[in-house]
Amino acid sequence: MKQVNSDGDVAVKQDGKKTPRRETHYRSMDGYAMIVLGLLMIIGGAYAFISLMTSGGQPELLSVASRLLVLVLGIFIFTGLYMLQPNEAALLSLFGKYTGTDRSEGLRWANPLLNKRKISLRARTLNTPSLKVNDKRGNPVEIGAAIIWRVEETALAIYNVDDFERFVNVQAEAALRHLASQYAYDDGEDLAVGETTLRAGMDIVADAMRAELHQRFVAAGIDVEDAKLTHLAYAQEIAQVMLRRQQAEAIISARKKIVHGAVSMVEEALRGLSERKIVELDDERKAAMVSNLLVVLCSDKETQPIINTGTLYN
Repeated sequence: MKQVNSDGDVAVKQDGKKTPRRETHYRSMDGYAMIVLGLLMIIGGAYAFISLMTSGGQPELLSVASRLLVLVLGIFIFTGLYMLQPNEAALLSLFGKYTGTDRSEGLRWANPLLNKRKISLRARTLNTPSLKVNDKRGNPVEIGAAIIWRVEETALAIYNVDDFERFVNVQAEAALRHLASQYAYDDGEDLAVGETTLRAGMDIVADAMRAELHQRFVAAGIDVEDAKLTHLAYAQEIAQVMLRRQQAEAIISARKKIVHGAVSMVEEALRGLSERKIVELDDERKAAMVSNLLVVLCSDKETQPIINTGTLYN
């Protein structure tokens, strides 16, 4: 439902709540032109006042007041000047009422009665401290992120939240804690095949973090340009245990590969002996040969050869 306030603003109410103030553009005037106008008024007013006072006779009060008024207005014009750097904006308000945002660069001029609050529109980087949180499995992990953000809606940033920089810090920490609880740190037997983890799915996790940060920052008119994890590790109390677990998994994986290669080599050796008819072996001798070759190929230490001076069957 739309309602018109006494000051002419249109407010939209939904469930009894007023929608946040949105940014409107304010058209300021060129500051250099106003400097010229102010100087002309000051010089002209001063010259007219001096001429009147030195002309002789009793000057009329109205003539004196008009010349002084021109002089004061010239000085008053200079109080309306302000400078805006690139990627900087000024929020203007008149006696507490928001009138618009000026994004023009350079020397500008606006009504001297307007309150001018400058705000930077440059990209800013937030490096969150390392937070100790629980992942999807409940394991304590340390996680940190770097977030690049900038003010997009100046009116929301200033008038919809109390301190937008503190708002960004608090919401970024909350989003990072929530994100960590949605994913496991690393693969495990209890995870589904292809499930995203914090360590293996960095790109997917970063996209999810940007989406959540955007949703949380929209109330303050903040735009998230990029967000990446900068620190990810198990907490100290379980780091050693998890390291041994990872080492065991790596050893098992390596052993599987070694055994698979050894079996392939033994199979190729038996096939070559059989095809070339170098030696005829019965099943017992084949078993002994396979056993010896697997010991040699799979052992992690150097083997000591034993020379048999008898026959194959002794």
